[in-house]
Amino acid sequence: MTFAENFCRRVQGFLLLPLIGVWLGAGCGTQQQQIIIYSPHGKELLEDFASRFEQAHPGVNVEWLDMGSQNVLDRLRSEKANPQADLWWGAPSPLFMQAAAEGLLEPYRPSWAAQLEASYHDPQERWYGTYLTPEVIMFNSEKLSKENAPQDWDELLEPQWRGRISIREPLPSGTMRAIFFAMIYRFHREQHSAAAGFDWLRHLDANTKSYPGDQALFYIALARGEADLSLWNLPDVLLRREKDNYPFDYVVPRSGTPMVPEGLALVARKQRDQARSELAKKFYEFVTTPESFIYAAKQYYRIPTRRDLDFSQIRPEFNPAQYQAMPMDWQLFADSSTVWMQYWDQNIRHKSNP
Repeated sequence: MTFAENFCRRVQGFLLLPLIGVWLGAGCGTQQQQIIIYSPHGKELLEDFASRFEQAHPGVNVEWLDMGSQNVLDRLRSEKANPQADLWWGAPSPLFMQAAAEGLLEPYRPSWAAQLEASYHDPQERWYGTYLTPEVIMFNSEKLSKENAPQDWDELLEPQWRGRISIREPLPSGTMRAIFFAMIYRFHREQHSAAAGFDWLRHLDANTKSYPGDQALFYIALARGEADLSLWNLPDVLLRREKDNYPFDYVVPRSGTPMVPEGLALVARKQRDQARSELAKKFYEFVTTPESFIYAAKQYYRIPTRRDLDFSQIRPEFNPAQYQAMPMDWQLFADSSTVWMQYWDQNIRHKSNP
């Protein structure tokens, strides 16, 4: 691919504005078939799979827009009358549940549907789970070691960690929403109230130094030692360590971790071009073959949902059987997380006593 062709691809995928698209189309060859993907999976994975799909399907142009999970859902809501994307790839399943309930997703049964547990897909087949994401305690390995880092969630509240924690801005982040929900749900499932969970988050806020609004700034703050530790997802910890040489390591909390199903879905359209629809389904199938799941595990540290894979081909930490999963009610997440996050934002963030 030439520089000009690559430039056109990325600018079109980033802006997705009609007037810009008309201008670019004149010089970038809009005669190609095109699909558009919204995803939080990161530029490395998205660029890689887009290129691999294009190589397997000459004449196809795959555009992608990388953004936070909640931002994807908000964007699909705003575009409901005139959807721009063909697929949504990646985000905690409760966000897909919300989108499905709002009529934003189109049913599709993939060829491998029988290889998935029922809890990992929508009963009406409006989304299917692709990866499972463990949430972990992340730390700067130049400041801490696996032995002296917190070993469980409640240890994050100890006085010794005051001012040493940095947390990615939770509102646009599916990862942080899942972690905050998990912390609340630990108490909610026994007490049928979120009060004790909010109190836990209040103590965490007292120990938190900053909430970087951008994911890149979040990584940089931790890598530079502006904070010593955080809460984040395992694949991104490993990806930043291996690809960027950031001094990151992690601890899987001994009491268990939320194993968050990451979804994939076709975006609903009132009027859909049949050829483009078939192309979107081909991409859906392409990124979920056994070969693609194994490849994503090896290259991007993703834990697959399919049960029919040869797990001996990948490292043990990418086999979901290695993890103690915390009990989670994903439907409660879908129903409650927006209200709970608003409460946290208005009543807890930066309001805890030092």
